[in-house]
Amino acid sequence: MKKRILICTAAALSSGVLGGLIGVQTASMLHRQKCQTQTWGWKQACNAWVTPGAVWQGSIAGIWTGTILGAFVGGSVIHKIEN
Repeated sequence: MKKRILICTAAALSSGVLGGLIGVQTASMLHRQKCQTQTWGWKQACNAWVTPGAVWQGSIAGIWTGTILGAFVGGSVIHKIEN
């Protein structure tokens, strides 16, 4: 029983970390697209301005989504039907 809980927890946490990383990359890319129409100097300033918000937003959304999906998948994999 404890081994199944440990496996499910590890799956949820690792999926949450992976989801957070993917979320950061995606949100950063989407936020940086707003800066593409600026000239070189303003583009750098715009990227520096939007990156922290994108990292925060993407990591929180990715961690939540990844953890919930990881727990669901982990629980489904280790689920044991009781007779």
